[in-house]
Amino acid sequence: MSEQRRAERLDQPREPRGVKLPRFDQEAFGRWSEGIARSMGTALFIVYMTLVIAAWFAWNTLAPDDLQFDPYTFTFLTLVLSLQASYAAPLILLAQNRQADRDRVALEEDRRRATMQKADTEYLAREIAALRIAMGEVATRDFLRSELARLAEELDEAAQRRQRLERRQQDRPAPRATGERRGTGEPGPVGEPRGAGRPLDEPVDELDGDFARDGRPEGPARER
Repeated sequence: MSEQRRAERLDQPREPRGVKLPRFDQEAFGRWSEGIARSMGTALFIVYMTLVIAAWFAWNTLAPDDLQFDPYTFTFLTLVLSLQASYAAPLILLAQNRQADRDRVALEEDRRRATMQKADTEYLAREIAALRIAMGEVATRDFLRSELARLAEELDEAAQRRQRLERRQQDRPAPRATGERRGTGEPGPVGEPRGAGRPLDEPVDELDGDFARDGRPEGPARER
């Protein structure tokens, strides 16, 4: 009674009923079937099978009757070949199924890698486009060099204008009288050159009419 009650308890799983089939390792059986299918699909197997069948025919045809184990009509050979075909077909199908499983796994892995590579490529393309846009707004090396060269030329031109102005003011003669007026029309102290009160950094357009050695202007300024 106790055993019956123990078997009827709901908190314990019920054991499966019926005939228990033997269990085996499917992976090992699959490798064994692939090995057989691979060996049956070689030229060496066909050569050996041809030699065995030819020897079978020769022995059961040329040997004495009392030594023949499968006489003409070769019933036993037909049975052996039928068994071979009946076992070879499932083994080949099993090997093909395993190969199909491997191909499916490889295809899924290739698809996953292709998706990852596509995502990486799109990300890199977006990053390159962003870098190009950012580089378009940043001063490049050539731009900086051209700006520095332009500034250097402007500074050189300003220095040359200043030197020309200083040289022209130094070349002008000193006034002869005390009350002589400056170059600007205002009187200056004795011994001060004419135009000494004029700033040195005059615009270039004011120096277009060069002065002569005697202090009198040339060209249109003399006609006044």
